[in-house]
Amino acid sequence: MAQILETDVLIIGAGGAGMYAAITAAETGAEVLLLDKSVVGRSGATIMAQMTVAAAIGEEEPDDWRFHLADTITAGRGLVDEPLAQILCQTAPERIWEMEEWGIGWARSVEGGNHITQAHAPGHDRNRCVYVDFLNTGPASSRTLRNKVRQYDNIRRISDLTVTDLVVQDECAVGAVALHLEGAASVTIAAKATIIATGGLTSLYQRNSASANMGGDGFALGLRAGAELIDMEFVQFFPIGHLAPRLIGMDPIMWDPFRYKLGGRLLNGEMEEFTQNYGTAEDGKYVVTRDTATYAIFKEVEAGRGSPHGGAWLSFEHISEADLRAAFGPVIDRLANNGIDLTKMPIEVFPIAHYHMGGLRVDDTLATNVANLFAAGEAVGGANGANRLSGNAITEAFVFGELAGRSAAAAAVSQAMPEIEAPAEACRAVLEEALQRRGEGLNPTQVFAELQAILQRDVGPFRTAEGLDRALAAISEMTAALPQMPTGGAIAFNQQLSDWLALRNGLEVARAIATAALARTESRGAHQREDYPGLDEAWTFNQVIRSDGDGVVLGRAEVRRNPTLEQPS
Repeated sequence: MAQILETDVLIIGAGGAGMYAAITAAETGAEVLLLDKSVVGRSGATIMAQMTVAAAIGEEEPDDWRFHLADTITAGRGLVDEPLAQILCQTAPERIWEMEEWGIGWARSVEGGNHITQAHAPGHDRNRCVYVDFLNTGPASSRTLRNKVRQYDNIRRISDLTVTDLVVQDECAVGAVALHLEGAASVTIAAKATIIATGGLTSLYQRNSASANMGGDGFALGLRAGAELIDMEFVQFFPIGHLAPRLIGMDPIMWDPFRYKLGGRLLNGEMEEFTQNYGTAEDGKYVVTRDTATYAIFKEVEAGRGSPHGGAWLSFEHISEADLRAAFGPVIDRLANNGIDLTKMPIEVFPIAHYHMGGLRVDDTLATNVANLFAAGEAVGGANGANRLSGNAITEAFVFGELAGRSAAAAAVSQAMPEIEAPAEACRAVLEEALQRRGEGLNPTQVFAELQAILQRDVGPFRTAEGLDRALAAISEMTAALPQMPTGGAIAFNQQLSDWLALRNGLEVARAIATAALARTESRGAHQREDYPGLDEAWTFNQVIRSDGDGVVLGRAEVRRNPTLEQPS
């Protein structure tokens, strides 16, 4: 018989948002079960993030959350869920000070008083973004939250546990079925409330800045459970993603803040600056927007003017060694360990899948349309609209993690522990069948790599109807073959089985992205249609996706707006 666990609040995903949710729920006295398919507190997006966190704390200069909200709405190109974005911006300062109290160690300036330093980031109207020195923002955030989680006896942590399906009874989430990788055994979890904190989906792309477990698992779990998704077509590509030479142990998008500080030069394969040919001159400063830089690099490569590995050059060779070391600090030594000397060589960069604006559709408590099912962090859709403002990602992890934990704990108080044995039977049967499937056939690991290549080629930053139709046809073929693919059976830490489960989820999510992208016949934010190059005001609405059991059904929703806010004086 499968092992059965019980908890008040089940949290799937133990990155920044999941840990914050666990802390908040535990504070209320709830019993919390914090799971991760990798290692609790050491996986996901937060630990990899090296940049900044946006919050209107007003330490560097006068600020107000309403200014932050205005910038967020502007970045979202007309599709931001404004009440949700207001929660994000209004609550962010409280979370920053709470993390400071917990010992994160935000960078400080002693000039003019010992205050938290705030940097300027693209899209903000002032210095607003806090950070931990020398690319340590993400690791410091994860370490701080891990240490806090350990203080609660009512938070049970389990690593290497892959949730395969949510269990739903009478349109209410009552728990989950999972695979324990070490024992290759199924586990059934009864929960009064469940939070999906599994992050985004960018590891579905061939070139991405994500950890391997960011393949949209939470979106697939939600779809199969009856939850709605929103804004799935909007995948943000970061233009300055590292391409070559090989870089180990460092964030592939680490170059952007240094380019911003120092004026790194983007060059094509002929060592010529080129962004000015696409409507933006940089004049030695980083002012070109991400979408313009992405487009310019793609077009240079397409025209045969790419760097040797198919990207563009980024050069700091015109910057003095003293200025480089002042800006990069100990990062210079880490680069040297990778054989990179910025005084003597440029590096190659290319746009990289970085963040997903869409996700689970939620209300102002982060509840989905499935009772007792909540979302946190990047799994939440709507707050960013068509494009995310720089610095808002970790802010989402903190703010939406805290709120989801509070909301789920409140929901759990009024619930009896659900009887899960019978409603979990169908979910367990899917997993048990997969555990028995040995033999020859298509390798799910190879098919997953093919899926990544298809999304990169046809569902990347620049799309056409022809490419999207081609992607959907390939996704349908892969989905039809999925039930016959061998998994290697019930053996400990079976990578083939893990890849089959990832492929099962990835195909559902890829279909959702491509379906929404094909339907939106305009270009807006991170969704650019080469066959529909202009923004169309008639498309100023959100697309909502749900599952009908055989595929996805696409609908429309009016963008939620705030009543007119009084502007700060």
